[in-house]
Amino acid sequence: MIALAGLGFLLVCVFGGYVAAGGHLEIILHSLPFEFAIIGGAAIGTLIMSNSMAELKHVGGGFGKLLKGAKYTRQDYMDLLSLLYYLVRLAQTKGPMALEPHIEKPEESAAFNKFPRIAHDHHVVHLICDYLRMVGMNADDPHQIEDVMARELKKAKEEEMHPSHAMQAMADALPALGIVAAVMGVIKTMGSIDQPPAVLGRLIGGALVGTFLGVLLAYGLMGPFASRLKGVVEEESKFFEVIRAVLVAHLHGNAPQVAVETGRKMVPTGHMPSFQELEQTLQELQIA
Repeated sequence: MIALAGLGFLLVCVFGGYVAAGGHLEIILHSLPFEFAIIGGAAIGTLIMSNSMAELKHVGGGFGKLLKGAKYTRQDYMDLLSLLYYLVRLAQTKGPMALEPHIEKPEESAAFNKFPRIAHDHHVVHLICDYLRMVGMNADDPHQIEDVMARELKKAKEEEMHPSHAMQAMADALPALGIVAAVMGVIKTMGSIDQPPAVLGRLIGGALVGTFLGVLLAYGLMGPFASRLKGVVEEESKFFEVIRAVLVAHLHGNAPQVAVETGRKMVPTGHMPSFQELEQTLQELQIA
């Protein structure tokens, strides 16, 4: 919601400053619907032309994501580290085969059900189960697993970045589309060149609203939205980097506590629990 608060503050400053300087909103408000239809319609048209239907749906989901922000909280990271600790400790003490009931049917696993938010995140569950399953298939070369995971996470991140790239492309196009609308306004003005100066002034002012609107939408709306969404995707990708760090550290033969500490270091600073907090949580961890 902070994005909407920032947008509201921007609009108040822009239009409030204009009115405070003695400007009149009449011309802007009169031309705004028509200029917005031209610029907004053209921008949406370019978006549709440059994306598939699946990508357009992804862009729509991106707007929801940037408004909500990153979905993983400090408690989610604590739950993830606790779950991974249990799984790698089980694998180390009883062997990889002991993990089979958990990774083959995670929906019935007491370990996963201990942490409902993790269990309901299918991407996270599949990532953990897939790579623990590979370990059970003797694919236990830590360098190989790390390389495969890195490539998969890079692919997933690039796919999640697509809405941000689409928004940025729209932001780059909006100033030019604003000029298109302004030129059309000038053409309209030229058709009324025989009118008195007061009328021509109003028509020219309406034409300039197109340039104003294109620049405002580009640098005051779509550009910041694209940047915000990029930040959200990058923050959420850290959640999966924690999984990679813990599993790779485990495959290198580290103790469960060391593997989980390696993952803790990958947690974003704002959500990272202290060493003592994590240690106490792990000591209190009880899974049937």
